[in-house]
Amino acid sequence: MIIIKTEQEIEMMKEAGKLLASVHKEIAKMIRPGISTYEIDQFVEEYLKKHNATAEQKGYMGYEYATCASINDEICHGFPRREPLKDGDIVGIDMVVNLDGWLADSAWTYGVGNISQEAQRLLDVTKKSLYLGIEQSVIGNRIGDISHAIQSYVEAEGFSVVRDFVGHGIGKNIHEDPQVPHFGRPGRGQRLIEGMVFTIEPMINIGEYGCTMDDNKWTARTIDGQLSAQYEHTIAITKDGPIILTDQEDSQE
Repeated sequence: MIIIKTEQEIEMMKEAGKLLASVHKEIAKMIRPGISTYEIDQFVEEYLKKHNATAEQKGYMGYEYATCASINDEICHGFPRREPLKDGDIVGIDMVVNLDGWLADSAWTYGVGNISQEAQRLLDVTKKSLYLGIEQSVIGNRIGDISHAIQSYVEAEGFSVVRDFVGHGIGKNIHEDPQVPHFGRPGRGQRLIEGMVFTIEPMINIGEYGCTMDDNKWTARTIDGQLSAQYEHTIAITKDGPIILTDQEDSQE
């Protein structure tokens, strides 16, 4: 069942989104060779605590960390670790912020030091695909219009779209209806109506779209060892068009 949010509830989620976006802006200043994703995870937990918020995924189904930190061929749900990041790595930091009981979810992929041209193009295409999906998020369109906009662009650029993980509704719970695949046919799926709030979070691979799971039962990685990137926003469907609740241009400093 899709839980429609009121304007007031969307405003409360937007406050959580502003805080989350401000965390990502701080992380962007920290990313460099030599820092560890464990240090970033500790920073995030303390930052949220100072702002009277919590990391919602910590403790979710036994997950132990405030963030997911996915490096290079890791698609998503990578564990923060103490090994330092290296020049040329890419790392996706994903988190869910709980502020006053309302959630926001956003992932961003960062280049570490000097990354290859291919890696940079992967990041650029993945980010653009996210915003192309958001453009389709208007009242009267369908989920498939979002999915198709992402897939058609990404595949035309020579990359592949992960099938095993999708966007999702969000509110007081991390995962609500509807599911939002990043591949599919236009004109199909749930019709978008005012008050829906969900994430769009394309995970894009340089090579094949398939994945394999690590022994920790959380971390997904590419089956061919090639790079993967992810960008994610939480958005609300309104009569005036989609609102990006985790917009980094509208965040706290």
